[in-house]
Amino acid sequence: MQEKGTISIHTENIFPIIKKFLYSDTEIFLRELVSNAIDATQKIKRLSSLGQYNGELGDLRVEVSFDEKAKTITISDNGLGMTAEEIKKYINQIAFSGATEFVEKFKEAKDANEIIGRFGLGFYSAFMVADRVEIETLSYQEGAEPAHWTCDGSTEFEISEGSLAERGTEITLHINKDSEEFLSQQRLQEILDKYCKFLPVPIKFGTKTETEDDGEDEEGKPKYKTIEVDNIINDTNPIWTKAPADLKDEDYLNFYKQLYPFSEDPLFWIHLNVDYPFNLTGVLYFPKLKNDFEIQRNKIKLFSRQVFITDEVKDIVPEFLMLLHGVIDSPDIPLNVSRSFLQADSSVKKINSYITKKVADKLAELFKADRKAYEEKWTDIGLFVKYGMVSEEKFYDKAKDFVLLSNTKNENFTLSEYKDKVTPEQTDKDGQLVYIYTNDPAKQDAFIQSANKKGYDILLMNSPIDNHFIGQLEQKLEKTSFKRVDADVADKLIKKEDALEHVLTEEQATKVKGIFDKAINKPAYKVELESLNPDELPVTVTMDEFMRRMKEMAAMGGGMGFYGSMPDNYKVIVNGNHKLISRILNEENEEVQSALSKQAFDLALLSQGLLTGAELTEFVNRSVNLI
Repeated sequence: MQEKGTISIHTENIFPIIKKFLYSDTEIFLRELVSNAIDATQKIKRLSSLGQYNGELGDLRVEVSFDEKAKTITISDNGLGMTAEEIKKYINQIAFSGATEFVEKFKEAKDANEIIGRFGLGFYSAFMVADRVEIETLSYQEGAEPAHWTCDGSTEFEISEGSLAERGTEITLHINKDSEEFLSQQRLQEILDKYCKFLPVPIKFGTKTETEDDGEDEEGKPKYKTIEVDNIINDTNPIWTKAPADLKDEDYLNFYKQLYPFSEDPLFWIHLNVDYPFNLTGVLYFPKLKNDFEIQRNKIKLFSRQVFITDEVKDIVPEFLMLLHGVIDSPDIPLNVSRSFLQADSSVKKINSYITKKVADKLAELFKADRKAYEEKWTDIGLFVKYGMVSEEKFYDKAKDFVLLSNTKNENFTLSEYKDKVTPEQTDKDGQLVYIYTNDPAKQDAFIQSANKKGYDILLMNSPIDNHFIGQLEQKLEKTSFKRVDADVADKLIKKEDALEHVLTEEQATKVKGIFDKAINKPAYKVELESLNPDELPVTVTMDEFMRRMKEMAAMGGGMGFYGSMPDNYKVIVNGNHKLISRILNEENEEVQSALSKQAFDLALLSQGLLTGAELTEFVNRSVNLI
């Protein structure tokens, strides 16, 4: 049997196009060919179970090998095999219409992935790395004859009598000069570990040495011997394919260490398992996030029938869930580009909603089952929950019942609990509830102490997402606003009816303002006189809450660039009721007046960490001279 022909693609030559546009992702050739071999192996197993194949299955496996000297890579299986006619049907005829339009469309393409996945060209990815490809195959069908197919990367092929004596397929790639990097044990192992580590059929790649017991020596001590065994690179039954009832915590933790060998143990996990209205399995882990979530992304691995596809799952998993680790596996996620890129359709949206619900349900369950344990984990999961509430409306609706607000006394409250706690003391004269918070307790300690003296509770809001979270709560919570504890003096944070009277006359107030303006002499600092409690500091420096918040969002890249470019402006609040102000007014020496005013101002800056460098040195020297 010998036959020559032309591959039916109705165009002169598709292979240069494949090579050109898939060059940047050449390693996927091995994934595609191994996946095809797995499919063929599983199909023969299925036919056997249905009674449509009565022969011996044998040891079903896929084998990958290479010959550096001959410059070949071979992928073999003992699956279905093919007849010569099936080769013509499945290999020689690329199954899509309008091939001429295809070539025209993609000859200027920049995205290699547009080609292979959309048009089912997985086998042809071999030509990205090979000058010539050979197929040896023998079909499972009774009386089938072995067939041999070869193609040199043109549209010309040749089919002849094959040499296989047993059922299956063997594909040999004659590697081109530009792809000789793949003729390496380490490089091939790396690709197999990346894409094929959890495929459902054993994959052999060479051999490895193991040590086993070899009885005892003459003195009765144990002996060991080294043996050569098959190097099976994959776990054919990973935990996400098993029922949760059959797994222990140890199994989940061991799998996590297998995926992320250098990570701390996760806090907890969710086992996904649904078969209607879509198929989805997987395990999602909650890592210890602390306050840094940028480095956590792209840690969820997407599989399709246990074949690794990508770790870029933003189209399937909601943005905030990108902070999780783990795996998801679904044959229902539509893929293109050699199974690498996702199409956002109804199935993806349903999966997205399902995962969001499962995560919210798990957190609600943990909160209700053991609140103390939940609070102990809050430092790690708080950022995640807040990020989810800010970015996903449906998640907010569920999370509002288990999100916690923490104060500077290390107490935790739900939203409703905290409202009940602070309503009596922190409602202003207009009925507005004011939540006071700090993002740096050490730096803002003086402000915190002043607020505490008035009976105010201070929330700790120091995660990267808290600026956005605060903004969201102000929109969601009725008649509620947030103020940072250093946004104003304690007497002015919450406007009450019982404002203190000014002890200074209008003339005295004008004089004091002039003294401080002259002593400070900085346009960015605007002096204002207030009638405050005499026990408060003589001078306090604050920044407007709105302006400061906008500038912080701009610094985080929150789309507030206009505010980020604006200069810092501060308010210098002089406490007209403080005894130091009376002393300054009564001081006849203008130099002493100026020195005292400047000293009070610098003390205010120092208490907030705003006095640095040469100004700090000058302050210290001046303080020594005043002693």
